[in-house]
Amino acid sequence: MKRSYGITALVAILVLSFSSCGGGKEDKSGTNSTTEEQWAPPPVEEISNTLNLSAHDEMKYDQTVLKALAGKPITLTFTHIGTMDKNAMGHNFVLLKPGTDIDDFAKKALTEKANDFIPQSESSNIIAHTKLLGGNESDTIEFTVPEKGTYDYICTFPGHVATMRGKLIVE
Repeated sequence: MKRSYGITALVAILVLSFSSCGGGKEDKSGTNSTTEEQWAPPPVEEISNTLNLSAHDEMKYDQTVLKALAGKPITLTFTHIGTMDKNAMGHNFVLLKPGTDIDDFAKKALTEKANDFIPQSESSNIIAHTKLLGGNESDTIEFTVPEKGTYDYICTFPGHVATMRGKLIVE
């Protein structure tokens, strides 16, 4: 009998605990507001000029947004974490100047196999690029972006630009 009182008491405590969750006060709109102690600011994305980016055999970068500071050298290490050879599933990182037509750039890259799919006719639109990598390879490059802004980066291996795009936000 004593045992059933213990279980009943435990159930009552649990019911009271759950019913008191969300203890914010109701405002006039009918939504719960939170107190300052409960509110936490969203996490701040780190800005660094030492960047790491990777891609795998599924034609995706691991990050589609990178952040760095303008006017200071940026060191980017790009790693192909897949296993396929670069002739079958090569990846690169190509940072473009604002206003570059990505689709036009990618079409021109198709004919540049001998140049790691970097179109020489578009060199004036390229800020920086890595070499074309196969599985388990990496390349580190250093470059400077002098002006604040948002810059596109892509993979120029044929067909990859559709899913391998990102933004470098320079502040």
